[in-house]
Amino acid sequence: MEALAQNVRFAFRHLRRTPAFTLTVVLTLALGIGATTAIFSLVEGVLLRPLPFQDADRLVLLGDHLGGRPGMSVRAREIETYTLAATGAFSSLGGYITTSFELSGSAQPEQINAARLNSQMFPTLGVQPILGRVFTPQEDNARQPVAVISYALWTDHYNRDPHVLGASIMLDRKPYSLIGVMPRGFEFPLQLGRLYQAQLWVPLSLSPDELSDQHSGFWGYHMIARLKDGVSLSQAAQDADRVAHQIMRDFPASMSAIQIQGDVRPLRETVAADVRPVLQMLFLAVAIVLLIACVNVSSLLLVRAIRQRREYAVRVAIGASSSRIIRESLVEGLLLSMAGGLLGLVFAAIAIRTTLHLMPDSMPRIDSVSMNPIVAAFALVVAVAAGVLCSLAPAFAALRVNLIESLKEGAQIGGNASHTWLRSALVVSEVAIALVLLTLSGVFLRSLQKMQQVDPGFRADHALIAGFQLPLAQYPATASVGAFNRAVIDQLSSKPGVTAVAITNAVAASDVSPRSAFTVEGVSADHWKLKFAAFTSVYGDYFGAMGIPLLEGRTFTMHDDSNAPPVVIVNQSMARDCWPGQSAIGKRMHVGNPRKELPWAAVIGVVADTKMPRDVPGIDQWYTPMDQPATLYGSGTPGNLSGPPSGYITMRSALDPQYMIQTLRSTIAEIDPLLALQEVRPVTDAVSAIEAPRHFNTDLITAFALGALLLAITGIYAVMTFSVSQRTQEIAIRMTLGAHRAGIAKLVLVSGVRLTLLGCGLGVLGSLAVSRLVSSFLFGVSATDPLIYILCVLIMMIMALLASTLPASRASSANPMDALRSS
Repeated sequence: MEALAQNVRFAFRHLRRTPAFTLTVVLTLALGIGATTAIFSLVEGVLLRPLPFQDADRLVLLGDHLGGRPGMSVRAREIETYTLAATGAFSSLGGYITTSFELSGSAQPEQINAARLNSQMFPTLGVQPILGRVFTPQEDNARQPVAVISYALWTDHYNRDPHVLGASIMLDRKPYSLIGVMPRGFEFPLQLGRLYQAQLWVPLSLSPDELSDQHSGFWGYHMIARLKDGVSLSQAAQDADRVAHQIMRDFPASMSAIQIQGDVRPLRETVAADVRPVLQMLFLAVAIVLLIACVNVSSLLLVRAIRQRREYAVRVAIGASSSRIIRESLVEGLLLSMAGGLLGLVFAAIAIRTTLHLMPDSMPRIDSVSMNPIVAAFALVVAVAAGVLCSLAPAFAALRVNLIESLKEGAQIGGNASHTWLRSALVVSEVAIALVLLTLSGVFLRSLQKMQQVDPGFRADHALIAGFQLPLAQYPATASVGAFNRAVIDQLSSKPGVTAVAITNAVAASDVSPRSAFTVEGVSADHWKLKFAAFTSVYGDYFGAMGIPLLEGRTFTMHDDSNAPPVVIVNQSMARDCWPGQSAIGKRMHVGNPRKELPWAAVIGVVADTKMPRDVPGIDQWYTPMDQPATLYGSGTPGNLSGPPSGYITMRSALDPQYMIQTLRSTIAEIDPLLALQEVRPVTDAVSAIEAPRHFNTDLITAFALGALLLAITGIYAVMTFSVSQRTQEIAIRMTLGAHRAGIAKLVLVSGVRLTLLGCGLGVLGSLAVSRLVSSFLFGVSATDPLIYILCVLIMMIMALLASTLPASRASSANPMDALRSS
C-alpha cells in the first residue's frame, strides 16, 4: 500500500507538470466514457433492468399464432377459455385491451390513454397499489365503474392527495370511483412507448356485444400469464396449443377455415423486441468511439514515453526496476482514466437528460432510463479498463528501454524500430476502426435518403389530422354517430380555405393497421387460403383530404349509403395481387371466408398505395364508405370493436397550420363542447413522428462517426508531428545535400498516406464483417454498397492528407543549419 501511495503521488506530480497534456487526455477519455455510459444507460434501462413486476422472469405473453403470423393477440371469448382450460402450465392469467377515455371535469377536456384489465391482471403481475386496492372479480363481472390511476395522473390532477380514494373521475362523461393509485415506476402495458402509455386502468367487463358471434373474428385482446414453478416454456406452449385446438372446435361455421396455434413468449423478450437490435447497434458504435479514444490516448502516452526514454534509462541505471516503471505508467494511466471517468459521468448525465427528449416516442420503458448506481459502476469499470488499455503502449515502451543506447543519445531523443512500428500500428488501427463507423454512417445516411425519396402515396403538406373518441353514453347508436360525422363534415367544409374534409378509422397503411381476412369472387371454399388486408372506413372526401391519387374508376360519393349497393375501393397492391393482369373495376369481394354469407361488394376504384412510415413494404388495403352497414364488411364504423366509436378527422387547406388547428378546435367545440381531441397536428408532423426512429438512429450513428473521424485525424496529426520532430536531423541532412523542400513535404505526406491506406484496407474488411449486423436496419441500400465504401475511403484519405499537411509544411520550411546545430 505504501508503494502504491508513492506511485500515485509520483504520477500526480508528473501529470501536474504538463497541464495541457493532462487536460487533453482527460477530455478525450471523458468524451469517450461519457458517450458510452449514456448509451449503456439506455441499454440498461430498456433491456437489462428487470421488469417492474414480481418474479418477472415467470411472466409470458400468451396468444394465437394466426395465419402464419404470430400476432400474440386473442379474441374476447378466449380470455375466459384460457383462464379455465390452461391451468396445467399457468398459476394465473390476465387479459387486457388498450383503449382511451375522454377525461373531463377540468377546464379543458383531454383524451388519456388507458387499459381495460380483467380482475386477474394485477395479481398476475404481482404489483400492489401504493394507495387503495385493485378491482375485484365481482366488480369486473358486474361492470362496476371503478378506476385505478397512475402515479403521474395522481400527481398532475390530484397533487398527490392521500385522500383521493373514493373521489369521482369523469371518463367519457361517466363518473368512475377512484379505488387505487399505482406506484411511481409502474407501467403497463409495456410495449406502447411513452406516447401511448396508459394513465389509468378500469375493469375489462366484456360486454355481450364483444362476446357475440358478430365480433368473434376480432383479434385485439392480449393475455399475460404466470408460469407455475417447474413449468418450462416449451411445456407452456404445448398447453397453450391444446387450448387453441379446443377453441377452434368452438369456432362458428363462418370461421371453420381459420387455423390457430397457441403461442407463448417470455414477456421480457417481447417488450423490447423491436428496439433491442437498435440499442445493441448503438452500443457497438459508441464502443468503437471509446476504442478510438483509447488508441488516441495510447498514442499520446507513447509519444511522451519515447521522449522520456533517457529519463527511464537514468533511473534504471541507478537501480530502478523495469517493473516499477511499468507500474508507475499503469498508475498514471489509471489516474487519467479515473479523472476522465468522473468527468465522463457529468457528460453522460447531460447526454441522458438531452437524449430522453430526443428519443422516439415508440421507445418502451423510457422512464426507466436514468443515472443510477449500475450505470455509475459501469462507467467506473470502463474507466479502469480504459486506463489499463491506454497504459499498455507506454508501459511497453518503458519495458523496451536499452540502457546503453539511451544513455549514449544525450540530448537527442530518438526512437527505435519497435517504437516506430508501435506508433504506426496505433495510427493504422485508429483509421481502420474509424472507417468502420464512417461506412456505417454512410449506409445509414443513404438508407434515410432512399426512404425520403419514396412516395408515401399521399400529400402530407397542407393536411391536418386529429383523433377523437365519442363517449358511448352520449353516442350509443349508429344514428347519433352518423349525426356527429355529418355535422363535422358539413361545418368544416363551409369554413374559408378548407378544400376537403373526411372522417376515417385509420390514417394511411402501416404494420399496425387493422386487418381482416377477405374473399374475392370466384374462389371456392375448398381452395380458399387465409389472406389479410388492411381496411379503412371513410366518410367524406378522404382521398382529397389526404391527397391520395385515384388511379382508376371513381371515389365514394354521398350516394354510397345504406340504400345503395355495397362498394369498395382497393389500393394498387391489392388490385395487382387479387386480379393480376386485369382491371379491378367491377370485381367483387367480401370480408371473411367463402362460408360467410355476406353480400358481395363491387370494386369501384383503385387508388395509390399509402405508406406510413415510408420504409415499410406496401400492403393490401381496401376502403369502405362509412354510411354502409357494418354487417356488409365486418367493420363499417369509425371505431374499434372494443369500445366507443373513435376515429380521425382529416382536412386539407391552403391556410397556415395553426389557423387550421384553431378552426378545427372551434368547430368541434360548437358541435360538442366537451369532446376532447387528441394528437391534433399537421400530417407532416405525424409523418415525422412515425419516421423519428430511423432519423434518431441515423443522427446518432453519424455523430459517432464524425467523432471517430475527428479522433482518428487528430491521432494522425499527432503521430506525423512527432515523426517529423524525430527526423529533424535526417531532414536537415537531406536538405543540405540538395533535397528540394517539395520533396521533403512529399516524404512526410507519403508516410501519412501509406499508414492511412493500410488502415483503410483493414477498415474495409472490418466493415464487411459487421455488414450483416446492420442489414436489417437499412432500406433500399446494401450494407456493402461499393460506392459508399469508395466515398468513405476518399473522405478518410482527404482528411488524412489535411492532417499531414501542417507537419509536412513545417518539415519543408525548416532551416537545415538550425536543425543541425540543435541535433
